[in-house]
Amino acid sequence: MKTMKRRGRDMAGDTAPLAMLRSRSRDRFLMQAFLVAMGAWWLFPLYTALRGSIQAGGLSNYTDLLTKPVAGVWLPRTFVNSLVIAALHAGIVISVSAAAGFAFSRLRFTGREALYNMVLICLAVPATAIIVPVYYITGTLGLFDSPLAVAFPEAALTLPFGVLLLRNFADGLPESWFEAAEIDRAGTFRVFWHIYLPQVRTPMINLGILCVMWSMQDFVFPSLVIRQPSGTTASQAVETIQGAFAGSTPLQTSEYYAALVLLAVPAVVLVTVGLRWISRGLTAGGTKE
Repeated sequence: MKTMKRRGRDMAGDTAPLAMLRSRSRDRFLMQAFLVAMGAWWLFPLYTALRGSIQAGGLSNYTDLLTKPVAGVWLPRTFVNSLVIAALHAGIVISVSAAAGFAFSRLRFTGREALYNMVLICLAVPATAIIVPVYYITGTLGLFDSPLAVAFPEAALTLPFGVLLLRNFADGLPESWFEAAEIDRAGTFRVFWHIYLPQVRTPMINLGILCVMWSMQDFVFPSLVIRQPSGTTASQAVETIQGAFAGSTPLQTSEYYAALVLLAVPAVVLVTVGLRWISRGLTAGGTKE
């Protein structure tokens, strides 16, 4: 009788790993099915735009948009304008956030945490709340139709997030590195340049990619301070092209879809190329020594 009970326990023990394996396989299948469904959900609008862009006129819709201005707007020029603004935006945010993240993490000064909390509160400020000050300051400085007029307010809204990201990562760096630098009598600038900056390269790249993506999608500030058609950005071009193709003939509809596809290409390429850095940056600072 005891032998039969022992055999029963052994059989139960043998089936436990199999049950766990089946459970894991089922969970993996459900997760993969969910991801495929979500991917199809997000790709459907892109498929619709691609199909609509060649229904009338075929691929010539793309060549026409790339070689001929539409309502005074040349599509390749809008890409250049957007990239210039995005580069300025990213440069400002990365530079200031790196310095501020280091200061809030490694320097000791009166009111540090209070000042840091004030920076975090700015995360809740929407773009619409600073439209009037931005317009007034831009006019005072004479920056209308300048890329800086768009890059500065974009950077002001992104900086709190950048400071939060880089400070969190800096807080997770091994304390022994900074103690060794202090023993070697390294100055603050040397610590910042030779220890801190090389270690925060991944979140800085992630922050730069996000800045470019957000800048390419921004419609509010370019519409506020850009007046000349030659300064139109890619996000503004969507509305301009929609107004130009308001006749809704089959050819115009296809050309409009083709414009949407072309305007989406930079963002898709950027996310595809920078996906590795984005995933690393989102988990940066998640561990402690």
